[in-house]
Amino acid sequence: MRNILEMNRPALQHGRLKTSGTKIVDERDQPFVLRGVSLFWSQWMPQFYNAELVEWLAHDWRINAIRAAVGVHKGGYIENPDAEFQRASVIIEAALKTGIYVIVDWHSHLPEIEAASEFFDRLAKRYSDCPNLIFELWNEPARSFSWTKDIKPYHEAILPAIRKYCPDNLVILGTENYSQRVDVAASNPISDINIAYTLHFYAASHRQLLRQRIERAMDNGIAILVTEYGVCEASGDGFIDENETKCWWDFLNTRGLGYINWAISDKAESSAALVPGSPHNGNWDTTCLTRSGQMIRDHIRTMNSIATDVRSDLTA
Repeated sequence: MRNILEMNRPALQHGRLKTSGTKIVDERDQPFVLRGVSLFWSQWMPQFYNAELVEWLAHDWRINAIRAAVGVHKGGYIENPDAEFQRASVIIEAALKTGIYVIVDWHSHLPEIEAASEFFDRLAKRYSDCPNLIFELWNEPARSFSWTKDIKPYHEAILPAIRKYCPDNLVILGTENYSQRVDVAASNPISDINIAYTLHFYAASHRQLLRQRIERAMDNGIAILVTEYGVCEASGDGFIDENETKCWWDFLNTRGLGYINWAISDKAESSAALVPGSPHNGNWDTTCLTRSGQMIRDHIRTMNSIATDVRSDLTA
């Protein structure tokens, strides 16, 4: 039987992820489901960008992926590129050490081709030998941008900066209308390998219509990864819809699609996993977790433990 420490380090066991048709698979072509959490905008909650937090989430929450949301505007990368790059680096290196996957997300609603190209070129060059690094090129294109005229050309402009150093790493592409139109992207996909498209949802606002879009997109042959979702309203606040969240979880798990929750923060809003004033480096007891935080922790621990048990049986 594999060493139990290795079984709790999914990136060591599964290696570089890739796409195969509509699925994300591991280096042995076996389907792999990413379930984890996203950090908050890096420029607004940098205190959570630390290695101890990543280790806590990997071992206590049993996440297999963490997303670093690199803020671009309003004090983010455009104004402070070295500080934001360093925050992403801390999370990447902690994920490497901990043995989980890490998504580095260009967290913007507006295109910044020159800055994004520079950032991803720098990132891919430094971490060219990092098989568990996943690149997310544009978090949520604003409603004014179309896939054909704006978003697809943006992605095609940024991809060479990554492929120069990381020809095989998984890359995630944002889609129209704040990453809600994977069906539109599926009708005119990017020509490259190991490409997946993202759909974002907030359970109290986004329901069956978005699930139907995912089904249409998969019918057209593209791979999908939900890199951001919440259990509340699209504002990140308001009503928490547990029933609809469970509908989404069932839908995604049935189709083998990964999903990353928004967000590890202590902001006073419904999507935050932590109550205000919680420790920044993990070590949380139940009094630190919001309703959303408790739901997400319980769900990830259950689902990823089941996956680990199945893999352990198969490799015994």
